[in-house]
Amino acid sequence: MTVTEQKISRKQHILQALAGMLEQDLEGRITTAKLAQEVGVSEAALYRHFPSKTKMFEALIEFIETTVFERISKIIKDQTTALERCDAILFLLLGFCERNPGMARILVGDALAGENAKLHARVVKFFERVETQIKQILREAELREGLRPTLTVTEGANLLISCVEGRMGQFVRSGYRRSPTEGWRDQYQFLMTGFFR
Repeated sequence: MTVTEQKISRKQHILQALAGMLEQDLEGRITTAKLAQEVGVSEAALYRHFPSKTKMFEALIEFIETTVFERISKIIKDQTTALERCDAILFLLLGFCERNPGMARILVGDALAGENAKLHARVVKFFERVETQIKQILREAELREGLRPTLTVTEGANLLISCVEGRMGQFVRSGYRRSPTEGWRDQYQFLMTGFFR
């Protein structure tokens, strides 16, 4: 194993440990001392890989962004109707949170309490990007399918994202007992009733 591979795997190990701690410790704030203990290294060793805890959280947010937006691109390519695309994107967000509860805490903002405001701003941008993608799908629905939202495109996209964010919040607040995907398909169908004219 080369030095670079060791550094990459150590960085990855630190991030996995942080994500695991976020998932397990719902009440406490994660300190670098606790994280170093979890990883089995000194705090100084953590800082050799990441100059700050903010950079660790940024790396996790980058993982979320990369994972989600790569899959959204695939959904746009694979699905043909606006209803299918919106459904797949919203379900992707809910499923991602269900499989990655520690990441869900980041997206809901719960894990970022007391952290750098830059991290909060990055999560806001993440949701803005997803909402922009939904708006684009709704605009294209009129051109490609002759469908127009009953609400404005902006209000319609915001309604859909708000519902998903609410379910994510319930998931985290319930200590992961309330599945974000359970019953979503029926709720989505209900939301879509009368959504388009």
